[in-house]
Amino acid sequence: MSDTILETEGMTKEFRGFVAVSDVRLQVRRGTIHGLIGPNGAGKTTCFNLLTKFLPVTRGKIIYEGRDITNLKPADIARLGLVRSFQISAVFPHLTVLENVRLALQRARGNSFDFWRPESLLKRYDSRAMELLEDVGLTEYARHNAGELSYGRKRALEIATTLALEPTMMLLDEPTAGMTHDDVDRIVALVRRVAAGRTVLLVEHNLKVVEGLCDTITVLARGSVLAQGDYATVSRNPDVQAAYLGTDPGISGGTAHG
Repeated sequence: MSDTILETEGMTKEFRGFVAVSDVRLQVRRGTIHGLIGPNGAGKTTCFNLLTKFLPVTRGKIIYEGRDITNLKPADIARLGLVRSFQISAVFPHLTVLENVRLALQRARGNSFDFWRPESLLKRYDSRAMELLEDVGLTEYARHNAGELSYGRKRALEIATTLALEPTMMLLDEPTAGMTHDDVDRIVALVRRVAAGRTVLLVEHNLKVVEGLCDTITVLARGSVLAQGDYATVSRNPDVQAAYLGTDPGISGGTAHG
């Protein structure tokens, strides 16, 4: 089994002449937490959309588990175990927390017409759903409507629904964006816990989070790879310092929004 689970070769995306992502060569090692960072407009979320096929690439290749997935559809990508979250929490606010996770688990039924079936048939998923809620610290909120949760707990619920898809690799898009300090600490601990036995690629604006979580970091600027390595390496890179601050000091402890 290859040490590299996901890689791109010359991945490029153009929008009517504007190059949003240019010749990105990314290698993510299996079983690691890999950070994708950069200043505003660097192309981080566009990269996520290309990797998960919400956008087609203009040029280049995307290889996952040794397979060319460049032309697959988003649902096909998810079935292969490459699953993502979004910047805005994607939960069903009028369903309970348990029902949100159960809905994700129902994908094992394939293209069945579950809306015609009695709810009792779906309760077979409750046990696994409760296990996932325990994993993310939401057991006591199982019967609450998802819309009642705090922002940080909605993010935890989204991670639970992502885990319900049994991902081999998780792509987390700004998991701590807009959170209080306590919620950030909770989500960092959660990401570290659910990363065990999986690979995680995350876009993150909080560099303290990146420093504490990530094994490897790729820095983007204006759609291109600026630097790659561990936090100590990239934080000393003069080009990275200039991209974030326009000056010489190290970037340690700062934030950068993408």
